[in-house]
Amino acid sequence: MIAGYLMTAPALIVIALVTLFPIGYSIWMSLNTITSTYNGFQFSFNGLNNYVTVFQNSMFWQALWFTVTYAAVTVTLELVLGLLVALALNQPIRGRGLAIAVMLIPWTLITVISAQMWDYIYNGIYGVLNAILMSVHIINVPVLWLGSPVTATISMMVADIWKTTPFVTMIMLAGLQLIPSDLYEAAKIDGATGWRSFWNVTLPLLRPSIGLAALFRILQAFGLFDLPFVLTNGGPGTSTTPIAMLAYKAIFNDGNFGTGTAVAVATVGIVIILALLSLKALRTQVGEIE
Repeated sequence: MIAGYLMTAPALIVIALVTLFPIGYSIWMSLNTITSTYNGFQFSFNGLNNYVTVFQNSMFWQALWFTVTYAAVTVTLELVLGLLVALALNQPIRGRGLAIAVMLIPWTLITVISAQMWDYIYNGIYGVLNAILMSVHIINVPVLWLGSPVTATISMMVADIWKTTPFVTMIMLAGLQLIPSDLYEAAKIDGATGWRSFWNVTLPLLRPSIGLAALFRILQAFGLFDLPFVLTNGGPGTSTTPIAMLAYKAIFNDGNFGTGTAVAVATVGIVIILALLSLKALRTQVGEIE
């Protein structure tokens, strides 16, 4: 036992230095008023004052509401689309390997690069989207897709769904391939139609994969930063400012290090609660199947 701890000690120390220490230091920063001086940063302990300031600020609740709404819509659509694509790719069709490889291209692109590409697509002057819609007479004049809160939010969601649906699809496809074919044969013998086989066989056995995909995507959605940073910079106004960007602007734009880290720590707390709830639901699903 002692030998095992000694062998894993170097790795545990490295993990503590790169994860636990930054987390602890961030919590300490959130409990202080931090001012920049010629000699560095000066810390002045103020307890929970930064958190009181954050929770009393309407911007925090607006950013939190936007993040929750954004996560709920995008994750739901990604799960539905990912499941449909996975069901199609699970069939014995020719070129399935090529289709999977092409499908993974959006996921492998760096988000900043794909966001810049979507910025060109949505551009109100020379954007491809306006050119296509005007050529088929759906719109008569160019639309500033990133110029209003509603269209900017929808545009961001479309870009996010395009990029992350392949990730969800791969998790779903792995889950589908783990389902024994004997179950479908037995259901067919019992007279089950394709829809009943999906509802009574596929969906129950796929719930752990769905829960896992949802967990990963919810956690990623709460860390949303680079996509709105490139496309809208949180605008118009503050309508597309997620909670991660709110912390960034408080720290780097306004120089409010204590308040910014308080936003970040509060976000981590919310994410931990969501992760625990999702893991509990996931364990329940697995237990029901077993």
